[in-house]
Amino acid sequence: MAKQPVDYEALLGSIEASFPMVQILDKDGKVVNEDIMPDLSDEELVELMERMVWSRVLHDRSMALARQGRLGFYAPTMGQEASQLASHFAFKKTDWLYPGYRDVPQLIQHGLPVSQAFLWSRGHVEGNNYPEDLNAIPPQIIIGAQYIQAMGNAVGQKLAGKEDQVTFTYTGDGGSSQGDVYEGMNFAGRYKAPIVFYIQNNGYAISTPREKQSAAKALAQKAAAAGIPGIQVDGMDPLAVYAVSKQAREWAAAGNGPVLIETITSRFGPHSTSGDDPTRYREQESFDYWEQRDPLIRFRNFLTEKGLWSTEREEELITQTKEEIKQAAKEADQAPKMKISKFLESMYDAPGQNIKEQIEKYQAKESK
Repeated sequence: MAKQPVDYEALLGSIEASFPMVQILDKDGKVVNEDIMPDLSDEELVELMERMVWSRVLHDRSMALARQGRLGFYAPTMGQEASQLASHFAFKKTDWLYPGYRDVPQLIQHGLPVSQAFLWSRGHVEGNNYPEDLNAIPPQIIIGAQYIQAMGNAVGQKLAGKEDQVTFTYTGDGGSSQGDVYEGMNFAGRYKAPIVFYIQNNGYAISTPREKQSAAKALAQKAAAAGIPGIQVDGMDPLAVYAVSKQAREWAAAGNGPVLIETITSRFGPHSTSGDDPTRYREQESFDYWEQRDPLIRFRNFLTEKGLWSTEREEELITQTKEEIKQAAKEADQAPKMKISKFLESMYDAPGQNIKEQIEKYQAKESK
């Protein structure tokens, strides 16, 4: 029998072996890879922890506000603090952020007032009226579409000769199955656009588990088709996420083109507050496994061992954050209520005759 020209099993095995998961802290907060420890000062380490604790409180209060009917759509973030905030920590305010709908914490840390984030959730037009110095766009609702938008921005940065400025964008494991994601990476790779792509692999596209979405063993390997580097990182490990993100930003800013980073993470709750019940498609063992790898517990243990963190400090921060969020919710409540005529006016820059007639019709009703 003639020898086969290709060993497919070996070929697949070599591809899978090319994407080991980068990790610095184990689930207990112990350093397991000292060689790639990021160069962060004690103050920066504490600041990163503060941002993660802030994000957890923001999540808790947002869930409460949603139950009170004071928010509209909300995508829970509990469990993804390292994936979101440690990645964002590696970028600069001059960089452009293109978020998905679960990436509100990064958007606020980038400069969006919390009250405006709440208005966005309510569908209020003022939630999209960003400060001029905020290099970001509102969260994308269409799954994966932000990759196309971010790619366009990054190509524009390159054409404009922007130095030390990159674009970064996020989607989920479900988003990685969308055509927009492939197109964005392919075009950005072809033109070596300064962009860092993130796939936050939290295991489920709403209720569809990761293994039913793709035969690829690592979503990071999808970068290979676009001719760009792909990395898989422990998304519950803030130090590893930061270290990989910092290197990717430097690579893109230096003119080398895009990087794709897959963060292995988990959302501890539902996909959104719009009727999703994760207990219908996840076993209790799944929740237990990931909660043992909680990024806050892991980082808290690490910082406490270094003498940089305490229960008292965390409780003080939680109290302060709750008050700030309470005030932001009140501010959002005070925004003028949206009217149908205002919705129509905001939707169209140059409304056609039929829309003008509708605006006039509703204005007449609303003035009574």
